[in-house]
Amino acid sequence: MIRDRAFMQCDVFSTRPTGGNGLAVVLEGDGLSDAQMQAFARWTNLAETTFICPPTDDNADYLLRIFTASRELPFAGHPTLGSATCWMAAGNSPKQSGVVRQQCGVGLVEIDLTGPTPAFVAPPTKITPMPDADAKAILRGLAIPPEDVLRSAVLDNGPVWHVFELATATQVRAVDAGAITPVPPYSAGLIGAQTTGEDTDYEVRMFSMFAGLKEDPITGSLNAALAHWMQAQGRATSPYTVAQGTCIGRTGRVSVIPSESGAIRIGGYTNILIKGHVTL
Repeated sequence: MIRDRAFMQCDVFSTRPTGGNGLAVVLEGDGLSDAQMQAFARWTNLAETTFICPPTDDNADYLLRIFTASRELPFAGHPTLGSATCWMAAGNSPKQSGVVRQQCGVGLVEIDLTGPTPAFVAPPTKITPMPDADAKAILRGLAIPPEDVLRSAVLDNGPVWHVFELATATQVRAVDAGAITPVPPYSAGLIGAQTTGEDTDYEVRMFSMFAGLKEDPITGSLNAALAHWMQAQGRATSPYTVAQGTCIGRTGRVSVIPSESGAIRIGGYTNILIKGHVTL
């Protein structure tokens, strides 16, 4: 049955409104079919649209469905933080003080509320070597000289990322999106260390090649996977900050917070820009 549903639109991973990654959140997703959710996500045409539904796991505060304009995702970072912020702004409270437990396609994801900004606990990441043929095809498509690559891997934390670490953030920013030849069906991630004097530690870019080419403003799930990858190499032992979206006019800032237990939290600020109702 079509009815009015509480709705918010927010901007995630930037303290400047419209400087982060936009997200549409339907706070009352119960009763909507998969086709209706996908149709609305296609209509918003944002990177992701989420639907908060009653959980089927007794330990969860809610069940989150996450859709791009073309497909459903098992997990994504900025939808996790943005949806939790909107859910609480709508007057809800988690079962346990200080932590929201989100049920989604990868299981339960905890969002820590005790820090300066909400931070989700990064889900486990499967790390495998990247096949040479894939690496060569993606680097050719991105017009990146192979000699600029320090290391590469395939990372799977729900989404699957083909990632390359370049020597510097300058090399990451120098990739010309206008010169890229898409190589579907990959999501390619780039990371490079900033030079001394920058206000962040790394620069990250993400190019989705599933339907043409699209650069994502800020990608929490990619940064979560990259953090686990670096941790597996004996790095990511102390907090660091990532800049993303620089080349497309965004001021994305992602906080990566390792803990002594090995868990990694991914944090960022959310601005709620629109509150109202949507008829679905």
